[in-house]
Amino acid sequence: MKNQLILFLLCLGFAMACKQKTNVDLILHNGTLYTVNETFDTQEAMAIQGGRIVALGSAKEILKDYQAIDVVDLAGQYVYPGFIDAHAHFYRYGTGLQVADLTGAKSEAEMIERVVQHHQNHPEAAWILGRGWDQNLWEEKKFPSKNRLDELFPDTPVLLTRIDGHAALANAKALELGGVSAKTNLMGGKVILENGAPTGVLVDNAISMVSFQIPDETEEEAQKALLAAQENCFAVGLTSVADAGLDKKHIDLIASLHEAGSLKMRIYAMVNPTPENLEYYFEKGPIQNDQLTVRSFKIYGDGALGSRGAALLAPYHDHREEFGFLLNTPENFEKFAYSLFENGFQMNTHCIGDSANRTLLDIYARVLKTKNDLRWRIEHAQVVNQKDVAKFAQYSIIPSVQPTHATSDMYWAEERLGPDRIKTAYAYKTLLQQNGTIALGSDFPVEDINPLYGFHAAIARKDAENWPEDGFQTENSLTREEALRGMTIWAAFANFEENLKGSLEVGKLADFVVLDQDLMEAPEDTLRNLSVKATYVDGAKVY
Repeated sequence: MKNQLILFLLCLGFAMACKQKTNVDLILHNGTLYTVNETFDTQEAMAIQGGRIVALGSAKEILKDYQAIDVVDLAGQYVYPGFIDAHAHFYRYGTGLQVADLTGAKSEAEMIERVVQHHQNHPEAAWILGRGWDQNLWEEKKFPSKNRLDELFPDTPVLLTRIDGHAALANAKALELGGVSAKTNLMGGKVILENGAPTGVLVDNAISMVSFQIPDETEEEAQKALLAAQENCFAVGLTSVADAGLDKKHIDLIASLHEAGSLKMRIYAMVNPTPENLEYYFEKGPIQNDQLTVRSFKIYGDGALGSRGAALLAPYHDHREEFGFLLNTPENFEKFAYSLFENGFQMNTHCIGDSANRTLLDIYARVLKTKNDLRWRIEHAQVVNQKDVAKFAQYSIIPSVQPTHATSDMYWAEERLGPDRIKTAYAYKTLLQQNGTIALGSDFPVEDINPLYGFHAAIARKDAENWPEDGFQTENSLTREEALRGMTIWAAFANFEENLKGSLEVGKLADFVVLDQDLMEAPEDTLRNLSVKATYVDGAKVY
């Protein structure tokens, strides 16, 4: 009897040892996986099947229970949920790769040199286009003039957009095509004059008078732009982007490229509020699948601080006669709000100045009435008067901010706002404390596409040179955990996508990024230089 029992136990042990493992597509092990789940725990290994996460645990557990042809030894590297940019201009970034790059030009002369070089490289172009100049980097910090462009390109239209997209320099030919003159007057825009004549600088809505004359990209050019943008985004660990302001034709193109499999970048599309777009999407209703979400409209409340288009409650500190301006009337903003509310769409409004923030927060309050789960958003929330901060909590409004704006603007923002009002600007910690959620993005191509730059700016409040030594208004810096949540699960939440992505959890999409060092522990001054070793979408390596 004793021998029979021993034989039975031996057979049982052998059977258990021979238990068949579950086949999966991919196993990663021997790493530190930040799940960014509710408890912010870490795991050692992960199993993926059919583009979804099926298991997380210790390396021993995963390797015991699962087998795959593709088994990746992480060799101690670090894994995070795929980074999400909560506010960018993905399509515009792609098209911008084909125009003159004026970013970082240290003078007007350097800007023009770059334009000339670009034209020499593309002599066949009907328009000369460029993007990225910033007069705040120049010695005199004055807006440029069209005079030299008129001399160089008397018969070719030129339009050079400022870094923030809220001002542009046009030459005489472009102004002529747009019908712009010293007498031009329009709501939410301005033609800069000198001695009674246009200097060529157009602010906010005035830009469209010229830009509408530029021929549309062909479908082939548009596809090329999207795929080029995708390639660069994957290289820095981005797997999802919120594209702030798209028309139906571009959303349709994105959907077709998704279906064809060539575009793998997941897109949360904020729709431009044109009559045609409103009519179509109100009839169709919100759209959501694994690759595309369309459930919001992007509204522009005001302009930018750098071009003095941001709407302020009190005059600009460095131009006492200027307050900036709203880009539409409060009455029209409110009509938009009720219309979006009734049709089940989020209202995501660009608000830079404290006047724009107050105007739109009060409109949101009248429409939303109380706490809710509609996830209306204020994009940028850059200068918010202390009396208005609590409205984010009272009406469940999500602040969608860009940490690198603070470190790009800190050199001159106090000149615009003065020593008191600057303290109410870029107040990310204060905004986070309202609802316990903040969505982080970059606003690229206004800023660099690399989300690690935003992570560094959020926690250190320093620029690429790690200046200033003690940080800029560090009372509003975020912790590392908060910053990582802001660029993953909280960004997903702001998009109504938290059940699909934003954390490494069973059942969610297998989008993740592998870094060589730990974001949670790496020295602050090295964060911008951490290397993305791999980016995965649907469990497949895309970089």
